[in-house]
Amino acid sequence: METISEYLARWPAAQRSDFVRHVTRENVYAVLNKETLDVRDFLTLLSPMAQPELEAIAKKANDITLRFFGRAVNLFTPLYISDVCTNQCRYCGFNAKNTQKRTHLSVKEACEEAMFLHNGGHRHILLLTGDARTLSSPDYIADVVRAIKPYFASIGIEVYALQRDEYAMLVEAGVDSMTMFQETYDPSLYAWLHPVGPKHDYLFRLNAPTRAAESGIRSIGVGALLGLAPFEQDTFATGLHAFWLQHNFPGVDIGISIPRICPHEGSFEVKYPVDDRHFVQYVLALRCFLPRCSITCSTRESAFMRDHLIPLGVTRVSAGVSTAVGGRAKGGEQHAGQFEITDHRSLAEMVAAIERIGYQAVIKDWEDPTASSASTACA
Repeated sequence: METISEYLARWPAAQRSDFVRHVTRENVYAVLNKETLDVRDFLTLLSPMAQPELEAIAKKANDITLRFFGRAVNLFTPLYISDVCTNQCRYCGFNAKNTQKRTHLSVKEACEEAMFLHNGGHRHILLLTGDARTLSSPDYIADVVRAIKPYFASIGIEVYALQRDEYAMLVEAGVDSMTMFQETYDPSLYAWLHPVGPKHDYLFRLNAPTRAAESGIRSIGVGALLGLAPFEQDTFATGLHAFWLQHNFPGVDIGISIPRICPHEGSFEVKYPVDDRHFVQYVLALRCFLPRCSITCSTRESAFMRDHLIPLGVTRVSAGVSTAVGGRAKGGEQHAGQFEITDHRSLAEMVAAIERIGYQAVIKDWEDPTASSASTACA
């Protein structure tokens, strides 16, 4: 099987840039008249010449979204269980060089936080940690999953890159989805952005979704952090990554997250900011290219932006979000989070907003047949 790095190498950055420079308005409309798009069509929709035609692309994207997803929008919430990290990612609030107080929850504390979310109506939860294997080990993550599994329809992870057998262990514990942000698909830029720590290994991280799929994970999400690299470069590579995963693992649900870089603890100059028009263009191009792919929009975006992206292709959103570790269950102090959120709506407010625009908020769409309906695991 051709690896993802080999597949991405088919389209080096210079070739992509040359391609978009030669796209015409006629090329854009030719793509809109096609039923199934190839990778060149996707790059065409990401090109500057597609910008004036966003209204026409939006109509196609809306039609595709309704055909493949109906009016359903899935809701989830993140649960940060540790912000201790050994990496020095230049753009991240968890950077080991930042001096804010760190928090690592015990399994019992993590369970209390999870139960607070459960009691608030959440049924899809995403566990997040920093990259500190000696503290937030795969065994620790598995213990948290086992403790909270009876209370949630779906548990996902967004943690550091793991080995195949470690993903398999987490699947056995009750994890059914994983998200892995490559951050940028430019290896040289990636190396500069991640100077110290395990995350410095570009290929190990790039191949993590492959290892997860091979381990039996049901759902996998990928993404780049928009603003780190030129717009067409990372958006195109992210789409290719998802396309490659769909082709090689047809039984796995593949999704894409679309985060734009936000303010955080520390300082970082964003050299390639993505404005709203380009951001919308990315969502439209993804939906047209990958009709079956879920698209997740986080609370990095405003309520206005998130609500308006739903008809254009976004099928999964978070609600009731905190990017800090702890403090929810007991109403205590919450320390600095990984990044600043923009949309602070609760689960109930998010459900109401989705229904106001004529869509259905789905809080639970998956039932693990091995999970019990009642348990004292968190007692």
